[in-house]
Amino acid sequence: MTRVLITAGANGIGLVMAQAFAAKGAQVWVTDVDAAAIAALPSGLRGTCVSVTDEAGMVALMADIRAEWGGLDTVCVNAGIKGPTAAIVDTDLAEWRDCLAVCLDGAFITVKHAAPLMVAGGAMVFTSSTAGLYGFPYRSPYAAAKWAIIGLMKTAAMELGARGIRCNAIAPGSVEGPRIDRVFAAEAEAKGMTPAAVAAGYAAGTALGCLVTAQDVADMAVFLSQAPRISGQVIAVDGFTINPDPKV
Repeated sequence: MTRVLITAGANGIGLVMAQAFAAKGAQVWVTDVDAAAIAALPSGLRGTCVSVTDEAGMVALMADIRAEWGGLDTVCVNAGIKGPTAAIVDTDLAEWRDCLAVCLDGAFITVKHAAPLMVAGGAMVFTSSTAGLYGFPYRSPYAAAKWAIIGLMKTAAMELGARGIRCNAIAPGSVEGPRIDRVFAAEAEAKGMTPAAVAAGYAAGTALGCLVTAQDVADMAVFLSQAPRISGQVIAVDGFTINPDPKV
């Protein structure tokens, strides 16, 4: 039975990923900082309340996984936060560092300590963003972290390939749900627009004229976990971004 670890897997995209893997018959273990969400996980999902920035906590998690499962087949490096919404000149250094700590340091800690548990034929799937392909006005720490995730993924793919471990990244566009609604609200305030106008601009900035869903991203994660000759790639799940900074 496939053994899957998903960071930030008790909410949002991570939870949909967890359910998608479980639906394929996998054993799924998730982390999250939301203790209530961990307690409310659907039947069949394991959970540990730990921050990916807590290296000692992540080491303890890996020890538990090794003791109970013996190893890992798939790791979804998914944890992240949106960070502040502000122009670079107005971005607070502490908020910059907080965003990079979760999005980038957390990914590094996860990869560092999960890789030794992984077996040949395994896969790491990183959650980047189209912000990591094009940049993202008013979201500089998030964009910087998501660009860095791609560099980390490609390096991990090079280092772990000799062990038969594949590494790829998904770059979601705007994903429907409460999280992007909060982003729209913050960006609307920063730009002097309404949230509805911001949302319409994001949709209009794609070839398909729509946002994507968490299920779209989860389906890609499952596919990449099973694709035996794909490694070191970034796959956008975004409806095809044609205007990364919509003004309407």
